[in-house]
Amino acid sequence: MVKYESVNLDHVFSALSDPTRRAILERLSGGRASVTQLAEPFRVSIASISKHLAVLNKAGLVEIKKEGRVHWMHLRSLPLKDAMAWLDRYEKFWNERLDALERMVASPKHGKKKRR
Repeated sequence: MVKYESVNLDHVFSALSDPTRRAILERLSGGRASVTQLAEPFRVSIASISKHLAVLNKAGLVEIKKEGRVHWMHLRSLPLKDAMAWLDRYEKFWNERLDALERMVASPKHGKKKRR
């Protein structure tokens, strides 16, 4: 199970590493869109957007539904929730460590020693 989760997270984080793909997800958070609609704000070809969508689809972040000749993209948020859960574990870990460091630095034992 861990390996499966790890592979999925690898795909999700890889997909999120590109600003164009993040912008596509942001657009899809407002509702479904066609490939043509997704390509409009970018100065790239529809073929290039299609490649980005294939990466997002492989990561499970978008679902593609074909209606006639139009391919509609839908955001799938579950992989993002899984990625957030993974990040939350490390946020908790580092917050605990930083809190401990702060307590240690603030303790009287670690203050400046008085000279005689």
